[in-house]
Amino acid sequence: MRVLSVVGARPQFVKSAVVERALTARGVEVLGVHTGQHYDEKMSELFFRQLGIAVPYVNLGIGSASHGVQTGRMLAAIEGVITETRPDAVVVYGDTNSTLAAALAASKLLVPVIHVEAGLRSFNRDMPEEQNRIVTDHLCAIALAPSQAAMDNLAREGLGDRAVLVGDVVRDAQVLIAAAVDPA
Repeated sequence: MRVLSVVGARPQFVKSAVVERALTARGVEVLGVHTGQHYDEKMSELFFRQLGIAVPYVNLGIGSASHGVQTGRMLAAIEGVITETRPDAVVVYGDTNSTLAAALAASKLLVPVIHVEAGLRSFNRDMPEEQNRIVTDHLCAIALAPSQAAMDNLAREGLGDRAVLVGDVVRDAQVLIAAAVDPA
């Protein structure tokens, strides 16, 4: 099995460190896609080094722009990567423009989307992140929820049949980082 793991911002790097390790340990081929949403050394490469994340298959280098321009550029570029690599699934994290773009690209190409941290809600639709969360959850095939509250949100939106309670990946990352700092 081959999956694309799409990241672009600091919180996603931390989450992907845990998820990609778990997938690789189960024999899944993981191809990392870095959109370049966060792109300087201290907001990007530093996390890959310190968390032991594999060098991405591709860094799209999208950079900063308005929400629409940035998301559109990501959507087009990710579509190309999906077409080239033919993954069995695309894993997305959280609620960034990278998340939304990857979910849109994969769903339009009929590739299943797996959303890590599905079901989280602020209930403030003025937030771009809230819009990204909701749309991504509705596009995904598997919604990996961090809490019962997230599961309840997904059920209220008619998405309970695709929701799986898996716990908080950030907590898992905390354990991973603590073990790396103090292996005893």
